Amino acid sequence: MIAVKKYYTESQEKMARYAKAIAHPARVYILDFLAGNIDKCCYSGDMAEDIPIARSTLSEHLKALKEAGLIQGEINPPYIKYCINKENWEEARDMFDGFFRK
Repeated sequence: MIAVKKYYTESQEKMARYAKAIAHPARVYILDFLAGNIDKCCYSGDMAEDIPIARSTLSEHLKALKEAGLIQGEINPPYIKYCINKENWEEARDMFDGFFRK
């Protein structure tokens, strides 16, 4: 087995994953919406009424944020409610804060 040289730290890769997830204004809007309701979860239908994009597009953005670990979802058929993943949210905040303070 040949060892592959790794150029990036785990922290750098994680920060890049968070950055990619928030690299679209609709995703920033979604995170802002959920962060404003950080003590409770919101249904995707509630967000669909506030953001001027198709529900299918909203679903794709929610999926990307969930895959990055910034939000979490709970399925209660036929509804899905989302909220900020507080642990990863704080981690991302600390990472970016430390990065921009350099």
